[in-house]
Amino acid sequence: MNSHAPLQSFDEVSDKVQCAPRLALLRAELHRRGLDGFVVARSDAQQNEYLAPHDERLAWLTAFTGSAGAAVVLMDKAAVFVDGRYTLQVQGQTDLALFAARDLVSEAPHGWIPGHVAKGARIGYDPWLSTANGAAHLARACEQAGATLVALESNPIDEIWADQPAPPTRHAVPHAFNLSGEEAQAKRGWLAADLKKRGVRAAVITLADSVCWLHNIRGSDLPHTPFVLGFAILHDDATSDLFLDAKKRSPELLAHLGDGVRLRPPAEFEAALNDLAGHTVLADPATAANAVFDRLGKQGARIVRAPDPCQLPKACKNPLEVEGMRKAHIRDGAALSRFLAWFAVASANGGLTEIDAAEKLEGFRRATDCLSDLSFDSITGAGSNGAIVHYRVTRSSNRKINRDEIFLLDSGAQYPDGTTDVTRTIMVGTATAEMKDRFTRVLKGHIALATARFPEGTIGMQLDSFARRPLWEAGLDYDHGSGHGVGSYLSVHEGPQNISKKPVGQPLLPGMICSNEPGYYKTGEYGIRIENLVVVTPLKDAGGDRKMMGFETLTMAPIDLNLVDPDLMTAEEREWLNLYHARVRETISHLVDEDTRAWLERATLAI
Repeated sequence: MNSHAPLQSFDEVSDKVQCAPRLALLRAELHRRGLDGFVVARSDAQQNEYLAPHDERLAWLTAFTGSAGAAVVLMDKAAVFVDGRYTLQVQGQTDLALFAARDLVSEAPHGWIPGHVAKGARIGYDPWLSTANGAAHLARACEQAGATLVALESNPIDEIWADQPAPPTRHAVPHAFNLSGEEAQAKRGWLAADLKKRGVRAAVITLADSVCWLHNIRGSDLPHTPFVLGFAILHDDATSDLFLDAKKRSPELLAHLGDGVRLRPPAEFEAALNDLAGHTVLADPATAANAVFDRLGKQGARIVRAPDPCQLPKACKNPLEVEGMRKAHIRDGAALSRFLAWFAVASANGGLTEIDAAEKLEGFRRATDCLSDLSFDSITGAGSNGAIVHYRVTRSSNRKINRDEIFLLDSGAQYPDGTTDVTRTIMVGTATAEMKDRFTRVLKGHIALATARFPEGTIGMQLDSFARRPLWEAGLDYDHGSGHGVGSYLSVHEGPQNISKKPVGQPLLPGMICSNEPGYYKTGEYGIRIENLVVVTPLKDAGGDRKMMGFETLTMAPIDLNLVDPDLMTAEEREWLNLYHARVRETISHLVDEDTRAWLERATLAI
């Protein structure tokens, strides 16, 4: 269980007034190095979504704090790149007189460079913060511009960031068998057998969730994500080299890892790559730093460019992990329902703020005595703030939750037996006809995805339109995916699967856990999202001649009936909602207090 220190901070990470002096410092450093520009990645050496303060270089430079982004700085211009979730956020955080806001998905730095970089320019990048695929895109873009991409030995922002925090060195901790469902030695054994079958001597593992999953360890190096940061090399004899700072080790960890794991300092990682000279080595160009490929290539290793071998088996949760996720969601649903019952009373007076709501919900989760951390900073968006898809409340943006407004609450928790992520949209006061229409269309899409039946081999993109159709029929849509993978006490955003418009080729497989989260956002007015987590489950007696699968909903929390227009729903959709609410009521009623139980009865009435 975490300490009593707040898990969520509401302070500003950076301030846009710092953009100008910091940009000037960076340009001076680039000039000193003989560079004409620099690509600023929002990344660390493990390509994590959430970063340690030490690695928040993009936020330090641009003041943009979203979980995905990049920037390109030239001597006379600069651009910051964000995706559709953050188009409003970047306008409020970054000095757009200095940084042109561009689209991270449709353009990205490699799409911007050819039209803005001068012929003969030298553009630097940090090869530890860019994947091999990402570096290849940048190199081609520079080539199109007649420029040269330069891999730097050190990051220029680290040279000018005077008070840069130190890298994290917290202890790695064992993840017990009753939580993991499989011993680490067994995982290494069958993965190594597959490597040997493919003629591969070793696999370089750089993703933090893969390193943690492979060795059944967890940590607290990052906010809201139980990772310990390090690297690993898995060998075909089922041993591994695990590169961890000495400060992260303990006698308990050494006993847990056993003789098959050689603990080594991170400073020896590059030397270990050198030792693979002449061997066949697997590395993932989509996730591993380009520095890894540079080092292996220079040493003459035969590189097999293939997906990280841990990612797919990690995504397919074993029965014990799935059961742990069920327990975590029941516990979390009770905590969330206690909050919702409290909120129904507290919000009626109109004095409640977004920070008040976030702090109160954290308190209910702490009261479970099982909370390790939040799985991300809670999104508590009142009125127009709810239209900012990944809004993060700060002390300066904090506003009151007013009557006759929609309140969007997206939150989650990290428990040792599972990770949760749930969004509820709550009506404070009376909803307009438009609000009910939009909410009900989002609900219809949510139900369509929750009840989808699909044949073996189906990818998420084939299901994405199920969630969007009710909105499309009214000329509406949303600019984020309909679902992402979720880890088992790991990252709240996990691959390789997802449910979105993106053509990700990974089929949905039994044991994969995904979110189901269609939404609608009216800029300047309100946001709507309904999110549950689901697990892919084989369907028995499906009929026909194909193996069929569907989803089991894990999240246990009421959906606000004050925003539902039953006349827009089919009989089957109303039945799904009534059955879901009956299941929620029966599952968590015994876990909540009398007042919450009475509220729960009203909140889950059949329609």
